[in-house]
Amino acid sequence: MKGCERCMEQYKNTPRDAAQVKGLVARLNRIAGQVAGLKKMIEDNRYCGEVLVQVSAVESAVRAFGYLVLEDHMNTCVAEKLRAGDGEIVHETVELIKKLN
Repeated sequence: MKGCERCMEQYKNTPRDAAQVKGLVARLNRIAGQVAGLKKMIEDNRYCGEVLVQVSAVESAVRAFGYLVLEDHMNTCVAEKLRAGDGEIVHETVELIKKLN
């Protein structure tokens, strides 16, 4: 995986295609809209139950986004590292999955 040695950032060897980027950014924009809606609900003193339903919707949207990124990770980064003989990627991936849940 390519990266910036000074800043510890890592970059995918196989970049996401334009359609993937567009889809992921669109999902993030919807999530940002949902969070902005939550902020407005609080500012408008909306009923707690309504706010909590929207919190659940945001959590679900973020989790779904994470699973899309995980699927891409498995299909590209993990597969590439396994083909190269790097079995340590399995442990890293298991830890990432634990963080998603």
